[in-house]
Amino acid sequence: MGDFRPGVGANPRDSLEGLLLRARNGDVEAREELLRLHLPLVLRTAARLTGRHVKEGQDDEVSVGLMALNEAVDAYDFTAGMSFANFGEMVVRRRLIDFLRKKGDQEMPLSAYEVEDEEGARYNPVEEREAVREHEAQEQAADVRAEIEAYAKALASYGLSFAELPEISPRRADARRRAREVARIVAENEGYARYLREHKRLPLKALARVTGVPRKTLERLRKYIIAIAVIHMEGLEILRDYVRSG
Repeated sequence: MGDFRPGVGANPRDSLEGLLLRARNGDVEAREELLRLHLPLVLRTAARLTGRHVKEGQDDEVSVGLMALNEAVDAYDFTAGMSFANFGEMVVRRRLIDFLRKKGDQEMPLSAYEVEDEEGARYNPVEEREAVREHEAQEQAADVRAEIEAYAKALASYGLSFAELPEISPRRADARRRAREVARIVAENEGYARYLREHKRLPLKALARVTGVPRKTLERLRKYIIAIAVIHMEGLEILRDYVRSG
């Protein structure tokens, strides 16, 4: 349904904009006129969502839709580039969907979420969002796979494998935190990182002196420290975030 437009010579006060402005200024009659003019929009939207014919005064969905339309009168932005009919339908649809969900006796079909753009074409924002989420998930999964492959290759050069990571990971949380801090120090110190790359082992004596962690402890955690340091040194951001949250 399009917006109400007065005929030639009609009073500007009765135009859509005039009715909206009067309604917002407390004119009850103008507000009632807006609701009356757009009642078919409410009925059509409610019928599409429920899959059945609805009537004013008999079905709660119509009352909910009219309250939503009343809300749209106050929320409508004249400068947003959307017609009041399209904006009102969007608000009515959202409120009815919430109502029907809470009511719990009706499963919402995806077609119920269709809306109309400014050119009159109908589209489904729910399906679009789901498609975007699925695409993003696929891209993220591909990125994770690529990082794991790069990580496994880098670990192999140190005599480590991706499969043994659970075995070399310290069981105690405080030991893991300490080892990760040492690994970060190794990765961020150019001299330590170069030593690790060239010799495939940690500069234990220097690290014990700088970190205060006993050399025996560093030796015990050696594989785990190297594994974490490699993540930082190779710039594997996804795995690095995973390690930080673990």
